[in-house]
Amino acid sequence: MDLNHTFIHFVPVLALVLDILIGDPRWLPHPVVGLGRLAAWWERLARRMPASGTNAGAFLAGALGMVLLAGGAGWAAWRLSGLGYAGPLLALYLSWSGLALGGLLREAHAAFRAVETGSIGEGRAAVAMLVSRDTTALDAPSLRKALAETLAENLNDGLVAPFFYLVLLGPGGLWAYKAVSTLDSMWGYRTPEYAWFGKAAARMDDVLAFIPARLTALGMVLAAALAGPVGPSFGRIARIVRGVRRDARKTSSPNAGWPMAAAAWIFGATMGGDAIYFGAWVPKPVLGPAEGHVELSAEGPGKEWTRERFVGLLRLCFMAGVGTCLAMYLAGMLIRGEI
Repeated sequence: MDLNHTFIHFVPVLALVLDILIGDPRWLPHPVVGLGRLAAWWERLARRMPASGTNAGAFLAGALGMVLLAGGAGWAAWRLSGLGYAGPLLALYLSWSGLALGGLLREAHAAFRAVETGSIGEGRAAVAMLVSRDTTALDAPSLRKALAETLAENLNDGLVAPFFYLVLLGPGGLWAYKAVSTLDSMWGYRTPEYAWFGKAAARMDDVLAFIPARLTALGMVLAAALAGPVGPSFGRIARIVRGVRRDARKTSSPNAGWPMAAAAWIFGATMGGDAIYFGAWVPKPVLGPAEGHVELSAEGPGKEWTRERFVGLLRLCFMAGVGTCLAMYLAGMLIRGEI
C-alpha cells in the first residue's frame, strides 16, 4: 500500500480537524501574508504604468495581476504537494492554512464577548476589527447584527468555498481560489481608485464562489432542521427556503446574500440595511422576515439579533460548516470511485 497516496486522501479531513482545534497556524509562515505582499507589490508596479490612468489600462493591469498571482499560487501549491515524501505534509499544511472555521468562530466569539461584557466603546472597537462598516454609532443589537452578517458570509468565503476547491482540485485549487479571494478583499472595492483595477478579481471571485455560497446556505438550513432552532418542521423549512431564495437575490453580490439570508430566516432576525462604509452612506437591502411575518425563531419575538440568537448562530455555523465539508468530501470520494 502506498502510504503517501493513502495519506493524501485524508488530507481534507485532517486539515479541517486541525483548523477547528488550532485555527490559523500563526507560528508558521502563512501563505495569505505572502499573497498580500505580492498583491501590494504588483499594485505599486501597475500604478506606475502609463496606461494605468485609463479605465481599460487599470482593468488590464488588475486582470493580469490576478492571473499571475492566482495561477502562481495554484501552481506553487500543486508542486509543493507533489514533492516526494515531504509532499503529503506540505499538502496538509497548505490545506490547513487555507481553511478558517476555527479562527472565524474564535474571533467572532471574542468580539461578541466584548460587546456583552465590555463598554460600548470596547464592543465597537472589537467589531470594527472584523467588519468594514463604520461601527462608531452602533448600539449593542446593531453590533451583534454586524457580527452575524460577517460570520454568515465568511462561513462560505473562509471555509466552504476553499474546502470545495480542495476536494475538487487539491491544494492547488484551494490556493488559486484563495488568491482570487484575497485580491477581491484588497482590490474589489467600488471606489474610484479600485472600480476598474479590482473589477477582474471581483468578478472572478463571484464566479468561483457561486456554487459554494449556495451549498453554504443549504448546509445552514439542513443543520437548523436537523439539530438547530428550526427542527423537523416541513412547513417552517419551506418558508425559510422561499425566504432565502427571494432575499438572496436582493444583494449586489450574487453570493453574499445566500448565507446571510439563510441566517436571517433561520433565526427570524433581519440582516442588511443601510450602513456607513469608508465614510459614505451605502443603501443596502434588508434580508429576513419583514414586519408582521409569522415568527420563525424559537429564540423569542422581534427582529433584533439578541444574545441568544447570536450564540445560536455560532453553534449553527459550526454544525453547518463541518457537515457541509464532510458531505463534499464524501461526495468527492464517491465520484472518484474511492468508496
